[in-house]
Amino acid sequence: MTNFQKRIVTSIIILPLSFFFLIQGGYTLLSFLFTIFFLGTFELFSTFNRKPTILFLDLILILSLYSIYFLTESGEIAFSFLLWVIILCICSDVGGYVFGKIFKWKKLTKISPKKTISGSIGSFICSLSLIPFFFQNLINYNILSLLIITLLISLTSQIGDLFISLLKRKAKVKDTSDLLPGHGGVLDRIDGILFSVPIGFLLFKLF
Repeated sequence: MTNFQKRIVTSIIILPLSFFFLIQGGYTLLSFLFTIFFLGTFELFSTFNRKPTILFLDLILILSLYSIYFLTESGEIAFSFLLWVIILCICSDVGGYVFGKIFKWKKLTKISPKKTISGSIGSFICSLSLIPFFFQNLINYNILSLLIITLLISLTSQIGDLFISLLKRKAKVKDTSDLLPGHGGVLDRIDGILFSVPIGFLLFKLF
């Protein structure tokens, strides 16, 4: 089985499972979030040596998990907003991968050699394509607000991905663990979401 096939199989399992816990909410969701926290923290101490790096990323992890719980428990609009942000991050990641593979163009940065300018553009395009599907549920937002939020979330997801890649490159590791076949560790899977959800939380409060 190729690495790409492993990624697909793992995603088919973990995505529905994650959304199940989000929909359940309450103590079921809390148990899931605490599990992610402990796994993520273990990966941080296993991967990085510098305490400031571990402390910073652990703080971001806590903020992200808190934002998820808050938005889940704050009503239908807040929950729809959270789902939108998470799916935006997923689509941004998928769009970057697909467009990068199909339209091979210039490298985006030396931080991650596989990232291309075409992949970054694809991330924005795939993210923007979600607006029609969520517009009916996010009735408190106009089109301009949704455009701004979508672009900011996609941008944050891409920057978060690159930032974690930079830290791993400095630590001379490829993945934070091998827990998830095809993806690496928990932090490798949620690197974009890790930064996007707290930003989404702020945007939810702002808009």
